[in-house]
Amino acid sequence: MGGVSKRLPTSTPRPASATAGGHLVRVAAQALAAVVAGLLAMAVTAALGLWAAGAADLPGGFPAVVAAVVVMAAGGAVELSGDAGALAGTRAELTAMPLTVTLVGALVTGALFLRPLRHHAVTPVRELLLRAACTVVLWLLALTGLAALARHDFRLTLPGGPEDSPLTDLFGELLDAANPTVGFRADLGPTLFHGLMWILGVLLLALLVSRAAPLPARLLRHQETVRPAASAMLLLLLAYVLTGLVVGLVVAATRGHAAQTFAVLLLGLPNITWLALGVGVGGAWEGRAEGPFGLPMPQVLDAVLRSGGNGGADPFGDGRAGLSTVDLSSLAAQDGRAWWLLPVAALLLLAAAFVAAVRSPARVRLWQHALHVGIAFALTLLVTAPLTLVEARFGLSILGIGELDALGGEVLLRPHVWRTAGLALLWGLVAGLLGGLLASRVRRKGEVPAAPSAPS
Repeated sequence: MGGVSKRLPTSTPRPASATAGGHLVRVAAQALAAVVAGLLAMAVTAALGLWAAGAADLPGGFPAVVAAVVVMAAGGAVELSGDAGALAGTRAELTAMPLTVTLVGALVTGALFLRPLRHHAVTPVRELLLRAACTVVLWLLALTGLAALARHDFRLTLPGGPEDSPLTDLFGELLDAANPTVGFRADLGPTLFHGLMWILGVLLLALLVSRAAPLPARLLRHQETVRPAASAMLLLLLAYVLTGLVVGLVVAATRGHAAQTFAVLLLGLPNITWLALGVGVGGAWEGRAEGPFGLPMPQVLDAVLRSGGNGGADPFGDGRAGLSTVDLSSLAAQDGRAWWLLPVAALLLLAAAFVAAVRSPARVRLWQHALHVGIAFALTLLVTAPLTLVEARFGLSILGIGELDALGGEVLLRPHVWRTAGLALLWGLVAGLLGGLLASRVRRKGEVPAAPSAPS
């Protein structure tokens, strides 16, 4: 009896080009999801913060303002301009980063960039570069669109006065300045350059602080040295933001002005809390605040900036006339509770150093751990302190000689970066030493438990 042979179906191998093309499409789709989600989170945070600040009442300019805030949060440049007629002049300048928006965008974009890699043990260099390149290109394209949207002009009126006030009539009849305006435009070139630096920094930091994301094989030997301290510094920064959020919610619930408080929380919370971290370890900022305009900031900080520490003198001829020093002693002179910044900084930094030590291999020596934490903390403040820079100026002058105080003002706040980073290095060394000693009582990675002794 003859058997019937059955031919098993065979699968036709797909061409390598089709496989590579499908992989590229998949990587591009994942990068697009990370970019869209990051920018959407930034836009929602910015819109809520601006709405709480009252910007929703701006005539027809709210979407443009939201786009401008997102551009600034991504490191972009927004230029201010004004027009006050033939015989009057305006000057305006704004340099600041709304760091709440920045932080939200960085966390969302970084997390989604790393998510597709979570099931891999090792990531090939080519794969990592492909994913980074797709994310960077899509980010710059999206930032270009936002920059095109971030432009608008507003008509100015006197603070608290009607449009037909006597001064406005004077402008119109004598100085041809009946319709003074101020506007803003995103500067595309600097926006794309700084946006490129921003997204590259986010992707690099995401790889550094992640405890699970796989690295290329040749970098695996460095991850146990870098990642514990880097992730601990991220936890330290987030702990300060969370602490500031709790304080802000309590202030909003107990002292009124809830809308203004929520505007600060949604736009500039890390600007304040990371400044508090730097001040708490002995760092310093300098600046001044003049005129009726200002930026949302704690009252104690505004009081220090308006105190005019140098009394208007400019002994060095470098434009530092009337600048006040913002440090622990000057803040405490306005409000004694500022001294709490010192023990809070010590406690949270020690906790971060302990976490880094517990996550480090047991073979890491105590002096090595202290050095890792010291360098990591110094680099952290070397990055975060410049992000708190604020330069905001607006003035309206007549015939270019003198300004109208009612329509002019300045807010300046800039860090002493190297002083702050140098002190952070010393603090990190001490905290790393103490944190390593505390962690010596905890079983750590790679540590073999001692065998129980045999009964006699």
